[in-house]
Amino acid sequence: MNLAISRRAFGLLLSASAVLGAQAPAFAQSAWPDRPVRLVVPFPPGGGTDIVARAMGQTLSEHLGQPIVVDNKPGASTIIGTDAVAKAAPDGYTLLLSGSTSYSVNPALRAKLPYDPVRDLAPIAIVARTPLVLVVGKGTPWHSMPELIAAAKAKPKSIRYATFGSGSGPHLAGELLALAAGIQLQDIPYKGSSQSSMAVIGGEIEIGIDTVAAVAPHVRSGKLRALGIVGATRSSMLPEVRTLAEQGLPDATFDAWYGFAAPARTPAPVIDKLARAVTATMGNPALQAQLRAQGMEPVAIGAAAFRTQMEGEISRYRALAHRAGIAAE
Repeated sequence: MNLAISRRAFGLLLSASAVLGAQAPAFAQSAWPDRPVRLVVPFPPGGGTDIVARAMGQTLSEHLGQPIVVDNKPGASTIIGTDAVAKAAPDGYTLLLSGSTSYSVNPALRAKLPYDPVRDLAPIAIVARTPLVLVVGKGTPWHSMPELIAAAKAKPKSIRYATFGSGSGPHLAGELLALAAGIQLQDIPYKGSSQSSMAVIGGEIEIGIDTVAAVAPHVRSGKLRALGIVGATRSSMLPEVRTLAEQGLPDATFDAWYGFAAPARTPAPVIDKLARAVTATMGNPALQAQLRAQGMEPVAIGAAAFRTQMEGEISRYRALAHRAGIAAE
């Protein structure tokens, strides 16, 4: 009898240990975060992604109850910082905030990449878009997209547009426009927005494709004319300018966006808590106003739609690169 009781007690002890062992990770996850969270930005300080990260940091830390420490890790067209997150411990204490370059452009254009965003990253949310706008100099004769397209068809490759190098956002946007409109444009590389804007203003080239924030002051001053928003939605900074899709060119849409992600295999409860905190953060009116003042459109697009957009863009840009002979530098 005593032996039976002892065996029964031993069995109950084993069962209780198993239950407690199974519950331990859940308890650990429910305590997350219990220390500061590192937010890796694979760009230098002061750029668009860094602005989004620092604007969100304070409000996000209030929702999570821990400091958000922005860690700028620029280099190799965002590859260094993105790869660091992809290979970090999946514990919720190392996150990524980057533009679509990390998530879709690099994977589409680079044959050798040390990370695979679909396999190695867990999407959390897309938090902002930066619409690109197509502008022309005031000395050009075109006041509408149909006029520009007609001129490009009449003289293929005679109209030049500014890029930031092969595979940059403006380059992809220009190639998408050319494909959608059935025209041929000549891409000319520049080192950045300031240089390219001055080239369009001065008549050195005809077209600029850049962020709304970069060109809106020149549009308002009359030095440049905005013919179309390249992104999916209009910009609150230039609300009167129609999208290319509204002008009959939906296939010319190019979206520049910013997304939060964690290393793959980060526990689902942590991802869920992060997603709720990010959504609540993006609902802050002061933060929304701050982002719009920088030419960005705040959004809160969840993980499933984030993954769908990322995978769709990889396929789309890969096909475009093959067709147009684009190779990332």
